[in-house]
Amino acid sequence: MAPKAAKGAKTEPAPPPAGAKPQEDKKDDKEPSEKPQKLVQPKHEVGTRKGCRRYRWELKDSNKEFWLLGHAEIKILSLGCLIAAMILLSSLSVHPILTLIITMEISIFSFFILLYSFAIHRYIPFILWPISDLFNDLFACAFLVGAVVFAVRSRQSMHLHYLLAVILIGVAGVFALIDVCLQRNHFRGKRAKKHTLVAPPGKEKEPQQGKGPEPAKPPEPAKGKK
Repeated sequence: MAPKAAKGAKTEPAPPPAGAKPQEDKKDDKEPSEKPQKLVQPKHEVGTRKGCRRYRWELKDSNKEFWLLGHAEIKILSLGCLIAAMILLSSLSVHPILTLIITMEISIFSFFILLYSFAIHRYIPFILWPISDLFNDLFACAFLVGAVVFAVRSRQSMHLHYLLAVILIGVAGVFALIDVCLQRNHFRGKRAKKHTLVAPPGKEKEPQQGKGPEPAKPPEPAKGKK
C-alpha cells in the first residue's frame, strides 16, 4: 500500500505536453492578424474627408455638376461670342459704352467659369451661388440686349464687322437666357415648406383635478391698532 498524501499538501498541476503551446502565445499570434478596418467614405457626400482628399472630391463633384447640367457649355459659348465681338469691334471706332458692356460681361463669365472649375464656391458657403449665378444671367441678358439696341440705333449704316459683332452680342444674350432656364435644376425640390417659420402650437396646461382655486387671504390688521 502506498502511503497516503498528507492533508493540506498542494498537488502540482500536470505539465503540458511537449507539442502544446501556452495560451499567451496563442493570444500573441491572434493580435497581429487583426487589422484596423478602414473607414469607407460615401461617394456622393464629402463625409469626413479633409485637406487634399476633400479638395479632390470637391473638384471632381463640382466639375461633374458644372458640365453635366450644361452650364459650362453655355457659359463658354457666351464667352466665345463676346470675345469674337470684341475682336471685330477693335478695328472700328465705336461708342465706349459697347466696349464697356462687352469687357464687363467677359470678366463676369470668366469669373464664374473659374469659380466652378476649381470648386472655389464650395469653400464660400455663406453666398448662395446658384441664386447669384441666376441674377448674373438675368442682368447679362438685359445688358447684352440693351447693347444690341443701342448699337443698332447709334448708326445708320453698319460695317460688315460691326454687323457681325452686333449679331454675336445678341447670340451671347440668348445663351445667357438659356442658362437662366438651366438654373431651375438647382431649385427643384428645394422649395420651402409651408409654416416652416411658424412656431408649433404650445400645449395648454390642464387644470389639476381635485384642487380648486386657492382662497384669498384676509388682510392683516395694521400694527398698533386694537
